[in-house]
Amino acid sequence: MKLYGLRIFVDDLTAAKTFYIETMGLSLHWELPELGAFGAALDNAELIVETAQDAEGRSYVGRFVGASLQVDDIYDEYDRLKSLGVHFETEPEEQEWGGVLAHFKDPSGNTLTLLGPSRTGGTPTPM
Repeated sequence: MKLYGLRIFVDDLTAAKTFYIETMGLSLHWELPELGAFGAALDNAELIVETAQDAEGRSYVGRFVGASLQVDDIYDEYDRLKSLGVHFETEPEEQEWGGVLAHFKDPSGNTLTLLGPSRTGGTPTPM
């Protein structure tokens, strides 16, 4: 079994596409504007971004997603994204288990996590 995709609900598909494709630097894999959705390619899965079109979907907008996007150098990526206007709730913070985390928000208020290795040689593998 493997993870196919991670769905994120948004209230503005145009702003979300600009954020995930242009700002975050993900590759657009597919797009279905008539359904209010697009897919962005990750190394090992797909980020599926959908417009929340009903009450249930709207209840998922602006929440803690629980998704960690892993990068090689979290400090450089944090600086790059911050310079592009990405709102981070936390600076990169060393974790007891060896990784570094920083939480950020997309334009719809969804909170995601940036994950990377420690500069002191820790391995980002949660217990």
